[in-house]
Amino acid sequence: MALEINTNNFDSYIEQDKPLMIDFWAEWCGPCKRIGPVVEELSTQYANDIVIGKCDVDENDELCARFGVRNIPTLLFIKHGEVVDKHVGAGTKAQIEEKIKKLL
Repeated sequence: MALEINTNNFDSYIEQDKPLMIDFWAEWCGPCKRIGPVVEELSTQYANDIVIGKCDVDENDELCARFGVRNIPTLLFIKHGEVVDKHVGAGTKAQIEEKIKKLL
């Protein structure tokens, strides 16, 4: 299950050795609802390899500003504290999984 990532706990996840994928989303966002189950499935599939979390943009303005998130859904792929890849919009499982594999 994808973790809830917010302004208060973000630093604890970024400091881990595992790479991190964050899904910036909102409850009212149609494309976010379509990609949500894919993110959940991948979070289970790659639980041993990567931290996968979701960040509600309506409740975390500071994180959105920090990463320049202007459109949702936005998936950020972070390794060693640096954003190394990004996906904007609802993508397929294959597209997202390809980016995860590159991150590993």
